[in-house]
Amino acid sequence: MNEAASQLKRSKAAGGWGALRSCGKHLLASGSAIAGAKAMLSANQPDGFDCPGCAWGDPEHGSSFEFCENGVKAVAWEATEKRATPKFFARHTVSELRGWTDYALEGQGRLTEPMRYDPVTDTYVETTWERAFAEIGAELRALRHPDEAEFYTSGRASNEAAYLYQLFARAYGTNNFPDCSNMCHEASGVGLIQSIGVGKGTVELEDFEHADAIFVIGQNPATNHPRMLGDLRRAAQRGAKVVVLNPVRERGLERFADPQDKIEMLRGGSSSIASHYVQPKLGGDMAAIRGVAKVIFARDAEAKAAGRKSLLDQAFIGKHTTGLYAWRAAVEGTEWEAIEDQSGLARADMETLADVYLCAERVIATWAMGVTQHRHSVATVREIANLLLLRGHIGRPGAGLCPVRGHSNVQGDRTVGINENPPAWLLDNLDREFGIAAPRKAGHNVLHAIKAMVEGRSKAFIGLGGNFARATPDTEVVTEALRRCRLTVQIATKPNLGHMAVGEVAYLLPCLGRTEIDRNAAGKIQIVTVEDSMSMVHGSGGINKPASPHLKSEVGIIAGIAAATVGSERIDWAAMAEDHDLIREKIARTIPGFDDYNVRVRRPRGFKLRNLAAERIFETSSGRAEFSAAPLPTEIEHQVARKRKGQFVLQTFRSHDQYNTTVYGLDDRYRGVYGERRVVFMNLDDIAAMGAEPNARIDVVGSHDDGRTRVAEDFRIVAYDIPRGCVAGYYPELNAVVPFSEAGDLSDTPLSKSTLVTFRTREAA
Repeated sequence: MNEAASQLKRSKAAGGWGALRSCGKHLLASGSAIAGAKAMLSANQPDGFDCPGCAWGDPEHGSSFEFCENGVKAVAWEATEKRATPKFFARHTVSELRGWTDYALEGQGRLTEPMRYDPVTDTYVETTWERAFAEIGAELRALRHPDEAEFYTSGRASNEAAYLYQLFARAYGTNNFPDCSNMCHEASGVGLIQSIGVGKGTVELEDFEHADAIFVIGQNPATNHPRMLGDLRRAAQRGAKVVVLNPVRERGLERFADPQDKIEMLRGGSSSIASHYVQPKLGGDMAAIRGVAKVIFARDAEAKAAGRKSLLDQAFIGKHTTGLYAWRAAVEGTEWEAIEDQSGLARADMETLADVYLCAERVIATWAMGVTQHRHSVATVREIANLLLLRGHIGRPGAGLCPVRGHSNVQGDRTVGINENPPAWLLDNLDREFGIAAPRKAGHNVLHAIKAMVEGRSKAFIGLGGNFARATPDTEVVTEALRRCRLTVQIATKPNLGHMAVGEVAYLLPCLGRTEIDRNAAGKIQIVTVEDSMSMVHGSGGINKPASPHLKSEVGIIAGIAAATVGSERIDWAAMAEDHDLIREKIARTIPGFDDYNVRVRRPRGFKLRNLAAERIFETSSGRAEFSAAPLPTEIEHQVARKRKGQFVLQTFRSHDQYNTTVYGLDDRYRGVYGERRVVFMNLDDIAAMGAEPNARIDVVGSHDDGRTRVAEDFRIVAYDIPRGCVAGYYPELNAVVPFSEAGDLSDTPLSKSTLVTFRTREAA
């Protein structure tokens, strides 16, 4: 496809007939089109299952069709008729499968039996659950210390599975919980706890119905959480201003045609989303928000000088906050030249955004990984919080902070104890309830776990879902570190490339999917629970027949490993695996906010966990919301790259046909890419300055100087609307050039939006 045609395709609205055609294509490809379509009617419904995709909230009033295009892809992917049976693994060695793509390997379908790696034949071979549990337990007991084991959690795990998992690891003796949240919203949690005392957002979904302005910062809802577009669209239609700060021009943030709006679809219409769209350079969001604040303070000074009322909410600030004067001094002391250079925006742009903010009575700020995967991300999150505190936009309807989590239960997993540095009250409660002695020493997050495996200090890895080797930075380093482990255990629904990084002893254990019926030995159908981005906890019960009679639930697998490792004298693992109500009773007894859990979660839409910050109760050290006076970074990556000939700053992101590391297809129709994934999006002027042409083939070379060579080979250049000096491409393919040794300050989040790279032509490679 030529560049002109590509740009034309990108100019069309998101959603619409393209979304419906995509849904149909993926349902047909699953081999279970009718069953998949039927299943979607139960997605995000009170008596159905929670979508295994994103964590966007469900409306209180409900909807007859509460799903989106990517939700259809996720369900079709899970409900496929394809099966990765023992015969498949007998035909292909693990060494061969390492050379497959993520898409091809997961395309083999659902795992059907527990598998054990046979080093003699270099294949996975069928085994029994009894042998798997017994050998895994023996291997864990044989380690010199529990801290030699890593317990990884994917955000798709239910509250019940995650709670049992953390209980098992702590009864075993470690707090090593590398978690997918370490790689995405860790900076949000750290920053918000410092600013408002709670690491979660303060809004409810209904607040989007009342906001006058919504600032959408560093996120692409059309691909990552498409149901959010419906809420943004409705807000824009009633006159709310939707302000977008995003380095990449994303079609879904400009225009959206709702596939569930029959009249709009028949007329071929669409609705505008963004009233204002600015493109800061990568990492420039903190400077952009500071520029907005600088304008606000100047306007406030002018108002007071003229004898008018302050533009700030002085009553809220005086009663509920501390630190304003230090932040104001920092903002007023930051020169416009520095703000413009670091943000990549003109002063006039920030003045316009300040006008939107000042004219709004109710403001929501929402963000995702475009904010959180930089070195200074915690400071950026706090700068966003500062902006909302100025006019009291926390703790009232139609306003608040809204970090949009990715996977469907990543927030819930943290709530129920997946935390490498747990609060003392949690450990005390576990000790009292279960008669264990939970370890107090802080454990490993993702980057610490990688380092420990690289150095040989960690020798066992258990993955509760996900694709650790592909989700993490430094793909080759992590893959080799896993292969040096004594034990690797992967709990999954489908095979992926991470499962081919086998330890000396390796197990691949198949589990039920979110859409499948979980029936215990007595015939009772079990439900699980999840927590969305708005802190709503609700039930999820599958409706599909399991892909294989040999599958176990995640809870059942964890319970089996736990019983074989630590025994059942103190904790009746088998009983909880048979009755998830028992797990929820334990959660209610050990974690605040879950009183009457089994009753409340069975109500339509579940219940909301209390958020003290949303009530203007701030559990910080001062007892108030705290303004941050952090200076702008001295220099960020795009400024560094500008000084070095041929360097760029890279961000990795998803294509429209993927969710996290799961690749549903090879198209990204919103960006005009079809049938491929190895592409790099660049500004046309940067392409020309390189002496290259669009569609040229290049290798991407990491510029981090630590003695390692990092190269991702054979990518096609795509001209795109992105600021000069900034480039973008898909993960997991480009994770190979992201160093694990560099991380965000205070968050340890990989710098996946701030990686310095150079390019070399294929001819010179």
